[in-house]
Amino acid sequence: MNRMGYIFGTHLPFCSRMLFAFMMTVACVLPHSLYAQAKPTPYWASISVGEARMRVGPSRDYPASWIYRRKGLPVKVVQVHNNWRKVEDPDGTQGWMHVRLLSSAPAAMVIAEKGAIYEGRTKASRLIYHVEKGVVGTVRDCKGDWCLFDVEGQRGFLQASTLWGATD
Repeated sequence: MNRMGYIFGTHLPFCSRMLFAFMMTVACVLPHSLYAQAKPTPYWASISVGEARMRVGPSRDYPASWIYRRKGLPVKVVQVHNNWRKVEDPDGTQGWMHVRLLSSAPAAMVIAEKGAIYEGRTKASRLIYHVEKGVVGTVRDCKGDWCLFDVEGQRGFLQASTLWGATD
């Protein structure tokens, strides 16, 4: 039997297996939590769930001021308090969200009336499609005024100046 069989098998008492599983979970989660705490503000995040409540203070005891139903919506984190983040949405509204409602996935929202998605980082490259104001997608590989913008698998380059979100 391999060593893993001794750890997860019946050779250890149930309490020991549970303690080991707990320690492994803490070892995986703790570095991420410490990184999130140490990150200087402001920084970009996105809503990671289909329904997220923005609260007037950093606790579930505070009432919700907004309910967001748009997974992937970019937000700017402007303050950190324990597991709560004071965020600003694309309209400038600020409030508090629990860290588990947020993702570090870089996202952005189109703020121009109409954005053009190109095959390359220039308007001279082939136009792939247009996006309207309010479209949300993931961004990466921002260089100069161009970012690779992905909307549900449809990707191309869009000028960063037409976006609000993680373009820097």
